[in-house]
This record gives sequence, structure tokens and C-alpha cells, in this order.
Amino acid sequence: ETPAIDVCKGLLGDKAKISIYDPQVTEDQIQRDLAMNKFDWDHPVHLQPMSPTTTKQVSVTWDAYEATKDAHGICIMTEWDEFKTLDYKKIYDSMQKPAFVFDGRNVVDSEKLREIGFIVYSIGKPLDGWLKDMPAVA
Repeated sequence: ETPAIDVCKGLLGDKAKISIYDPQVTEDQIQRDLAMNKFDWDHPVHLQPMSPTTTKQVSVTWDAYEATKDAHGICIMTEWDEFKTLDYKKIYDSMQKPAFVFDGRNVVDSEKLREIGFIVYSIGKPLDGWLKDMPAVA
């Protein structure tokens, strides 16, 4: 029931390859959640479909640093304290550039991440200065 499922489905709909770090959920459950239609959670697990396309576009890892390696962006969807203490310089160095952080829970220090070099979007917080004047695209 997490909003992260909808975010991941949106990214998959845009043909993104995603790497998920969620040590609280099994890989099998993550794949099933992403393959299910919305509100089909009440069906028995053995009746829930597994999409080969989804499986190919999604990798699940048990290490936050591995999940971010060679990524274009990071989406933070949970309020775990762990996300406050990660080595974001190490993460930034392993990512493709420009490197983005989308903080959906306001758990990271946006200014510190910007100092490292990230382009940061945080719910309810100001955008990076150079983004403020960009025209909206319809």
C-alpha cells in the first residue's frame, strides 16, 4: 500500500530501469507488488501475476550503496534513520552525472547534498536556484 509502488510503476512506465533497496520486503513481494493492478492486494498470492517485463527492468538489492551505483537518481520513499547517515559523497561518486535526489520524506539535508553536487528535490522545500527560472514544459 506504499506510495513507492506507484512511483516505481510510473518510472517503469517511462522505461526506466530501477534498483530497489528495501530490507523490510522480500524481492518476490516487491516484484509482485509492481506486477499487480492497483487494489488487487486482496487476491491470493498464487493468483497474482508476475510480469517478465517488470522483472527485467527491476533489480532488488540488500545494500543501499549497490542500489545507487551508476544510477541517475535516488528516490527516498521511507523515513528510515539509515538514510540520514549514509555516505552521500560515496554515493555521488558512484552515480552518473548529473545526479539527482528526490526526497519524498524530507529525511536528508538538502543543502549538504547540494554542496556535494546533487540536484535535490525535496517535498515542500525550495528547488535548486537554477531550476526556479526554468520554463514549465507541458
